[in-house]
Amino acid sequence: MRKRLAPALRVLALAVALTAPGLRAAEAGTLATRPAIREALAYIQRAEPATLDEQVRLCEIPAPPFQEKIRAEYYRAKFIELGLQDVRIDAEGNVLGVRPGRANGPLVVFDAHLDTVFPAEVSTKVTRTGTILKGPGIADNCRGLAVLLTVARALQQSKITTEATIVFVGSVGEEGLGDLRGVKHLFAKELAGRITHFVALDGTGLGAADGAVGSYRYRVTFRAPGGHSYGMFGLANPIHALGRAIDKIARFQVPDSPKTTFNVGRIEGGTSVNSVAHTVSMEIDMRSVSAAELDKVDASFRAAIASALKEENDFWAQHARNPRARLVNARNPVTADIERIGTRPTGKVADDAPILAAVRRADAALGIKSSFSAGSTNSNTPISLGIPAVTLRTGGDGSGNHALDEQFDSKDSHLGTQRAFLALLEIAGVAP
Repeated sequence: MRKRLAPALRVLALAVALTAPGLRAAEAGTLATRPAIREALAYIQRAEPATLDEQVRLCEIPAPPFQEKIRAEYYRAKFIELGLQDVRIDAEGNVLGVRPGRANGPLVVFDAHLDTVFPAEVSTKVTRTGTILKGPGIADNCRGLAVLLTVARALQQSKITTEATIVFVGSVGEEGLGDLRGVKHLFAKELAGRITHFVALDGTGLGAADGAVGSYRYRVTFRAPGGHSYGMFGLANPIHALGRAIDKIARFQVPDSPKTTFNVGRIEGGTSVNSVAHTVSMEIDMRSVSAAELDKVDASFRAAIASALKEENDFWAQHARNPRARLVNARNPVTADIERIGTRPTGKVADDAPILAAVRRADAALGIKSSFSAGSTNSNTPISLGIPAVTLRTGGDGSGNHALDEQFDSKDSHLGTQRAFLALLEIAGVAP
């Protein structure tokens, strides 16, 4: 009889793990009181100075957009040192290390992104003054990377066995034009069809992101023959067309709720101060927590480009006095190519989802008031696919993100590491 029941019980256990990760509600309150977990939490607090040292070391390894390889190699070595299994760098550049669980099926990805927004020429030197660490990327996301390593070390030292397998990941391409390429690769290829839960470490403080702020990003390139600014005065001007477009974009009216934003972030092109440009481009970012509002602002953007082109070409068709300029304008008006360079999907985790309940239990055990909001993070991808996901902030207090004087205040920052550890155990489940 026992042999006949065993397979059914394993199937039931797997179903519970997939739909309600972590401990059953009746047992949840006891998790932080277990001796091994209590000691691991104490270890994390004692180890916080070492976590901060690691945060600095990681930050001083450059990881510009699409050039994360050096930091990835360092992270791979740390995964090996921590005793993770099947440590590798995948085809996209993500670093993966596996900690097997007891159950055959559930797989939790525990992720922090490797990349920064800063180009290679920016100094990565970090300075310290009291509790303040200052340097490009020190909060976003060197903090998340350091916390992930400490959580992995605490699990290994405590010898805690989880029900789910945990795949620790240092991912690439979260920032800017990276377009979430690292995590998209995990779901489409590297771990396709296997990920049951996803936890990202990103940002500071003790909040969490349960909603995905979607975004459309474009590069718009305006083109025309160009020419001498004096001798060919009257040519339709790609830079002027771009300026007309930006003026229209700057006047967009978007809702405060659901929050929707737009920003022209980069402009480049032109030949010289005394030339009518032949090529100029701009990059624009539009975001919203609402897919419908994102599509509305996207439509307004496309209309603005079309209107700007018409205005520039019509103006010089009427006002150009130079016959040669009039002929060029008639034959080769200003045109615009719109290239989508990034898409982040929107979505929202249900308020009563088990993965959020697990975070709330961890918060309650540590005396943290749970706070959830929307964010633009690696969790966007799994949320849009209907896979339970959450992004955890990592303690301390950060400011100046994406600025050269970015800083991190480490006062009580160990709480973020403890919270990440305990939330991961709640989600992955702890074997008896």
